[in-house]
Amino acid sequence: MEEVGRFRVDLARAFGDGHGGVIGLAVSGGPDSMAMLALATEALDGRVSVATVDHRLRPEAEREAALVAGACVRLGVPHAVLVPDAAIVGAGVQAQARGVRYALLARWAGAGGIEAVATAHHADDQAETFLMRAGRGSGLAGLAGVRARTVIAGMMVVRPLLDWRRAELRAVARRRELPFVDDPSNADDRFERTRVRRLLDANEWLGPANLARSAGYLAEADGDLRAVVDWLWAARAVVDGDDVRVNATDLPREVRRRLVRRALAVTRAVAGLTEPAFGEASNVEAMLDGLEQGRRVTQAGVLASVRDGRWRLRPAPPRRS
Repeated sequence: MEEVGRFRVDLARAFGDGHGGVIGLAVSGGPDSMAMLALATEALDGRVSVATVDHRLRPEAEREAALVAGACVRLGVPHAVLVPDAAIVGAGVQAQARGVRYALLARWAGAGGIEAVATAHHADDQAETFLMRAGRGSGLAGLAGVRARTVIAGMMVVRPLLDWRRAELRAVARRRELPFVDDPSNADDRFERTRVRRLLDANEWLGPANLARSAGYLAEADGDLRAVVDWLWAARAVVDGDDVRVNATDLPREVRRRLVRRALAVTRAVAGLTEPAFGEASNVEAMLDGLEQGRRVTQAGVLASVRDGRWRLRPAPPRRS
C-alpha cells in the first residue's frame, strides 16, 4: 500500500544512516501507536517487537495493555508489558512517568537486542508542543520540539510519524480494523496540551502541519548550532581536571550561551557536583551577563571568571558558615 511505502521512507529518514535490526515499538493502545504498529508490521517483514508501558497510574491501563497484546497475537508480533519497579507518587507525576517510561523501554530494548525504539509522535503533537513552548518563551532548542532521532536513557529513539496527521493515523488503524482506545486525559482541560489541542481543532487556519514543519526547520538549525559548538569546544576549550578554560571572544551570544552551558556541565561532571540541579534546559543568562560584564559569577556550584574574553570555570569554594 502507498501508506506503507511512505512509512518505510519516513522510518529510513528518521534513522539517517540506515537500519537492519529489530525495531522496538512503544505502543500504548491509542490510535496513533496502533497505526504505527500496523504500518511497521507491514513494512519491516518481522523485524518488529512491541512493548506497552503500564505506569500503574490508571486502572484502565491493564485493559489497554491487554488490547495491544491481543492485536500483536493477531499480527504475529512479540509483545511485552513493562511496569515500574516502584509506585510513581508525589509532585510532577507526568514528568516522572515519562522518565520511568523511557527507562523501562531502554532496559527492555537492551535486553532484547533491539536497535532502536520508535514512538508515535506525529505532526499534531509537534504543533501542540511548539505552541506550548512558544507560550513559555522557549528558545531555539525548545521550539524545535521532538526530534526525528534522539537518544534517551542511552537508547536510540526514532519518530517516523512526524509528518503524519492525527486523523491520517486514526484512519490507518480503522482501515485495518485494529482496536484502539482514546486516553481520557486527552479530554481533561486541566492539562495544558488538551487546551492547546482544542485551540488547534477550533482554528484549523493555524495550520498544525505548517507549525510542525516550522519545528522541523528549527530542529535542523538547532542541530547545526550544536555541531558548531562541538567544533568550537574542540578548538577553544581546555579542560585541566576540574579547571575549565574557554576562549569565548568574538562569538555570537547564542553560541556563547551554549558554550557556557557546556562548560558548566563539564566542570560539574569532573568535580562530581550533583547539587544544586543543573541540566540542558537550565537558564544561564545571569552567568552569561556577568561574564560579559567582567564579573565573577557563581551558578550550580561553579565559579566563573573572565579575562580578555577568556572564561575560567572551576568548583566554587564552600560557603563560610
